[in-house]
Amino acid sequence: MPLILVLGLFYLYPVLDVFRLALTRATLLGGDEGYTVSTLTQTLARPELPGILGVTALFTLASVFSQQLLGLAIALVVVRGEKRRLFGTTIVRTTALIAWVVPGIAGGIIWKMLFNEAPFGGLNSILRLMGAAPVQWLSDPDLVMWSVVISNVWRGTAFSMVVMYAALKAIDPVLYEAAAVDGASAPQRLMHVTLPQLRSAILVNMILITIQTLNTFDAIISLTGGGPGRSTEVLSLYTFNVVFRNYDLAGGAVLSILMLVISLGLALVYAAFLPKGEDR
Repeated sequence: MPLILVLGLFYLYPVLDVFRLALTRATLLGGDEGYTVSTLTQTLARPELPGILGVTALFTLASVFSQQLLGLAIALVVVRGEKRRLFGTTIVRTTALIAWVVPGIAGGIIWKMLFNEAPFGGLNSILRLMGAAPVQWLSDPDLVMWSVVISNVWRGTAFSMVVMYAALKAIDPVLYEAAAVDGASAPQRLMHVTLPQLRSAILVNMILITIQTLNTFDAIISLTGGGPGRSTEVLSLYTFNVVFRNYDLAGGAVLSILMLVISLGLALVYAAFLPKGEDR
């Protein structure tokens, strides 16, 4: 009962209050809080919302796929290195985890310095030494999204690496011994032993990093501010701008509910592919 009361106070009540605010005209400046459904319909009918959702979908898809792939690759390298007692596996794990503990705002500032388009910018300096022309990392609308994705993947890959590393360590070594006896090559062991055993971990990890990515706005606001134009303004950043720049508390509540619905919908889709008890 104490746990239920604490969870209700700090989690359930704010969620219910967001639903309440979505049915008002509340602003951060006060004003009319009478209940109405016009805020819901007007917010969802905003002409810029489909573009925002498209940017969010691209950002989320690219980030989740890249984090999952790189996290699995790093975990496989670390586990293989530990089995061979190679030097540097601890360094690899620690290096990956450093990016995870860096705050989003700080990470965005770091990458903004690296993506600086002046000749002294981090990446452009390397290109200049190689004799290549500088790249418009943050001002080219066709390129800036991938710059933001790289920044987010750099920060979020460590979480996937930790999940995949734990799942790999839990695989019974007997399975690999049996595959080796059957003459399976390394790629065959990966495809027919490792990946099937990681199915649950991969799906659970995808649920978690998808929700994390959908809620990412701190790194983006410090890196691009959502620009140029609205080419990197994801739904979470748009919600932040609606509330704290337009002072539209009710509209922000509607967008928060939309984010919740999208997150729950994707989580249910992923969960549908989780192995049932008899399939494990």
